[in-house]
Amino acid sequence: MGFGQGSGRHHLNMDEAFAAYEGVRHRLPSTQGNGACQRLTDLSALAPDIEVFFLDAFGVLNIGETAIPGAPERVAALQGQGKRVLVVSNAASHPHASLVSKYKRMGFDFAPRDVVTSRLTALHALRKEPDCHWGLMASEDLGREDFEHLNATYLAEERSAYDSVDAFLLMGSAGWTEDRQARLENSLNHRPRPVVVANPDIVAPREYGFSTEPGHFAHRLADRTGIQPRFFGKPFQSIYDFAFARLDNVDPARVVMVGDSLHTDILGAQTAGVRSALIARFGFFADGDAEKAIEISGIRPDYILDRP
Repeated sequence: MGFGQGSGRHHLNMDEAFAAYEGVRHRLPSTQGNGACQRLTDLSALAPDIEVFFLDAFGVLNIGETAIPGAPERVAALQGQGKRVLVVSNAASHPHASLVSKYKRMGFDFAPRDVVTSRLTALHALRKEPDCHWGLMASEDLGREDFEHLNATYLAEERSAYDSVDAFLLMGSAGWTEDRQARLENSLNHRPRPVVVANPDIVAPREYGFSTEPGHFAHRLADRTGIQPRFFGKPFQSIYDFAFARLDNVDPARVVMVGDSLHTDILGAQTAGVRSALIARFGFFADGDAEKAIEISGIRPDYILDRP
């Protein structure tokens, strides 16, 4: 049974989410290194050894629309010490400006340039490629900011829209339905075309549990159509290249990726050759056993933090 073929639901619990990531390891980068899993309390404990902090958003800065208690203060303290702090997030649904404004409302102070997302990473890559007509998985009510230059048709109920486009861009799965997924898979089986995924996450932690994200549907269509999607975002190298382009020369050994997911944040840090820190009490593992997951997956972070 291929990924996602058994549940038919739009929300997963932690065990299901972890199993889903393990089930697609053949499409993810391979594990690099063997982190020490050194236990520390929070981000402040990393400051003596780190110059640049790459911070995931969901599970590190916030859960849904709410800042994690203490996270704005600790980020501000790092910035006050002269540390460079960047958000490095698989966020693709919302326009960049609205995302920066969201962090400001939650008490964070990030320059727009210091918010690096899989959305911007994918769109940057597509600017270098020949123009084509894109079928778009995204919420139309969020508008076309950041990708006004694309010739894109939103995918909804009209089957002809799926069949008429040259390629598909998966940005946001809010409002995506099983019927739409079936139309997409049927169209790809009838005529294979490229699939670009601007958010590789399978799930995201929300106030109510885990939501299913574009990566969930991308891996499922890969199983059912044989098409290998192009992923932009953690754990793949492209988003780290995009982040490093915003920095002066820095020793990767003085850079840490902090996140709540082994398969995106920690595996991505290993892919990029930077240090890694897993948040073990918020986000993905808030109600789970991070140590057991590390043992099963073999993805070992350099540090394990109780909280951001």
